[in-house]
Amino acid sequence: MEIFSVLDERFKKYGKVWEGFETTQILKEMEHTPLPQDVIYVPSVEEMELLPEAVQFKNSVYGGLPIQIGYCNGNNHQLNAVEYHRNSEINIAVTDMILLLGSLCDVEDDFTYDTSKVVAFFVPAKTVVEMYGTTLHYAPCNHGDNGFKCVVILPKGTNHELDFKLKDSGEDKLMTAKNKWLIAHEEAKIPGAFCGLKGENLTV
Repeated sequence: MEIFSVLDERFKKYGKVWEGFETTQILKEMEHTPLPQDVIYVPSVEEMELLPEAVQFKNSVYGGLPIQIGYCNGNNHQLNAVEYHRNSEINIAVTDMILLLGSLCDVEDDFTYDTSKVVAFFVPAKTVVEMYGTTLHYAPCNHGDNGFKCVVILPKGTNHELDFKLKDSGEDKLMTAKNKWLIAHEEAKIPGAFCGLKGENLTV
C-alpha cells in the first residue's frame, strides 16, 4: 500500500495541517497515558481540557464551541472499520503514525464502502491535523514497531454512550455512540457494528 505524506496535495481532500498551535503541555500530559498492545480510546481527559493550550483549539478550530480532548493509543496495523462525525476531528500525532482515510461521498446508498478507495497518509510526530466531517477514518496505524499515541479533539459529547433510542434502519443503524457513525469490516468482529466494508481489510 502506497503511503503519502499529509503534506501531499492528496491530503487536502480529507483535511488540513494546522501550524502555529502550541502543544507542548498537551504532549507532556500524554507521557502519562498507556500504550497497550491493542488499542485504547479515551474521549475526554480533564487534565488536558483544563490546559491553556485547549483554548486555541476551542476558539480557532471549533469557533468557541465546547470541546473534549482525549487520546487514542496502542498498536494497530489494520483498517477494521471507518467512522465519521458531523464535524471535523483534530488529531495531534504524539508519535509518528499512519492514517487510513476515505470520503463519505463514496459510501453507497446501502451504506457499504469499497476499501480499495482508502488512502494512507503518514503523520510525523507533533503534527496537528484536521480531518473534515466528510472524511472516513478510524484508529491510526503504527509507523514502525513501537505503537502510536494520538491526541483526539472533538466537540464535547462525541463518542460518548448513547442515551436515546434509534431506529434499526437507515443511517441510524450505523450510529454506535453520540455523533459517531461506523461501518465495520466483518473480519474485525466489532460487536453490534454494521458490517458494510467491502473488499480487503487493509493492512499497513
